[in-house]
This record gives sequence, C-alpha cells and structure tokens, in this order.
Amino acid sequence: MARFQRHVFICTNERASDDPKGCCKSKGGAELAEAFKKKLYERGYKRIVRPNKAGCLDQCALGCAVVVYPDGVWYGRVTVADVDEIIDSHIVGGKPVARLVIPDEALSGIDPDQPRDPFS
Repeated sequence: MARFQRHVFICTNERASDDPKGCCKSKGGAELAEAFKKKLYERGYKRIVRPNKAGCLDQCALGCAVVVYPDGVWYGRVTVADVDEIIDSHIVGGKPVARLVIPDEALSGIDPDQPRDPFS
C-alpha cells in the first residue's frame, strides 16, 4: 500500500468542564472528525488522505483544532460547516483556508526563538 499523501489530525481531547482553556471535545471535535472522515471518503480520498482523531494538540483555547501534515498547517475554531471548504481549498486545491489558519506566533508550545534539545 502506498503512503498517505496527507494526514488530517482532528483534536477530540477532553478536559475537565471547569478548565479555563476549554477543550475540543466540548466544541464538537468528535463530530468534526466524523465529518472529515465521511466527506474525504465520499470524495474518493480513502487511503490517500487519512483523517485521524487526535489527543490534545495543545491549542485548546483555539479549538476545535485541526492540523494537516505534511503541510504543517494548523487550523483553529474549525466547525463541521468548515470541512467542505478545507477539503476543497486545501486538500484538493493546495491553498490553506486563511481565515481558519492559526498563525505560527499564536501557536502554543515551545518558543521558536529558544531552540532546545528535546533529549537533553
């Protein structure tokens, strides 16, 4: 079997209801993952583009979070209503949906100006 051309990771992580960051599960992550799977497969992308449910993508405040690899494009506040546009524009057309892209400087995680060795 050939490699997948892309992976679409959809956060379905659940946090406590009182967590100030919120969580993607409470924002519709499971429904979003199912919509990506259904719509990609309907369009003939089974075994070409793999939709994956993901644990925490560490973008809780910007959820539902979705990341497309190998492109490295991060999306935030994605809803089921956005799935067709992401597939049409990004997956099919190669152009990320700008209004949903999380800018690099807004991503949580390690400060890119402070590189570190993760094995030290």
